[in-house]
Amino acid sequence: MKHIFLSLFILSGVTAGGVAQNNKESFKIKRGTNIAHWLSQSEERGNGRASFFTEKDVQFIANAGFDHFRLPVDEQQLWDESGKRYPDAFQLLDNALLWANRAGLRVVLDLHILRSHHFNEGDKPLWTKPEAQDKFIQLWRDLSSAVKKYPNSMLAYEFMNEPVADNAEQWNVLLARVADSIRSWEAERVLVIGSNKWQSANTFDQLRVPANDKNILLSFHFYEPFHLTHFKAAWTELKNFDGKVQYPGQIVVDGKDEYERRIYNRDTLEKMMAKPIHLADSLGLPLYCGEFGVIDGSPEASKLAWYRDMVAIFEKHNIGYANWNFKAGSFGIVDAALKPRKELIKILTGKK
Repeated sequence: MKHIFLSLFILSGVTAGGVAQNNKESFKIKRGTNIAHWLSQSEERGNGRASFFTEKDVQFIANAGFDHFRLPVDEQQLWDESGKRYPDAFQLLDNALLWANRAGLRVVLDLHILRSHHFNEGDKPLWTKPEAQDKFIQLWRDLSSAVKKYPNSMLAYEFMNEPVADNAEQWNVLLARVADSIRSWEAERVLVIGSNKWQSANTFDQLRVPANDKNILLSFHFYEPFHLTHFKAAWTELKNFDGKVQYPGQIVVDGKDEYERRIYNRDTLEKMMAKPIHLADSLGLPLYCGEFGVIDGSPEASKLAWYRDMVAIFEKHNIGYANWNFKAGSFGIVDAALKPRKELIKILTGKK
């Protein structure tokens, strides 16, 4: 069964802040990109941060053929430890949403990292301290109050990125509480929800989705096979890897163990996505791959072949997607000199 997209109805006209409203369009997303390392995972502040992402970038994204971007933001960028807003960061956030609105783009607003929860850190007080969970909800109450002027057709909330709890039930309980809280402020806002353990496709059978709520977009992340997507990544165990990788086929040429000798192709990748596809189908909810990508340095032909297969799977199952990422780090669709990677952009925008 094809995934259906939800329709949300809102007031027509233009708000006092210049935000265009539409009373018939739905929050429907198909092709997007992540705005990484701007209001998230970056120590840059001041003019350096402000100039990193501008309206010109938003126009580039729209003109390239994308219909949305996912916008990661971190607690420490938006609020001090007491929960007081940093006005300059909130202004940048509002700028980005206004630019998107002007360009006809939709946005998934993703609270990426909390002080109490970093998906790759060992200590995660969010799961052990009730006050950390209370603060998490309070942050969303404040964030909602700042951005709820943007229409439901344009903006969705991903209230937590890549939860990593000791067990799935910890996440399911918190998920239900946060979703219920947000519903008391915004009854029809689309909520983007993923599963425990880095939003892995493999843990979707453990996800408990709030019942009788059709304003939900299910989201998974996908970086398999890791030897290709994170080839020699400095922050991983592959940093000293000296083998040769390929896709499709046996992922590591002359592989030494069972994992390195695995065969990957389009069929393999599609089967690995079976759990989120099944859950979305069974609940009649839309499905979204909010992160996927291949690091710079991986063999170019294999990289492009992987992207073609990923997009083909998404198209087959009507899965929306946003690659990681636009122009930061080692995964960009533009290079370090901001030169567009035209072949990759063509694949991601369905032009090739």
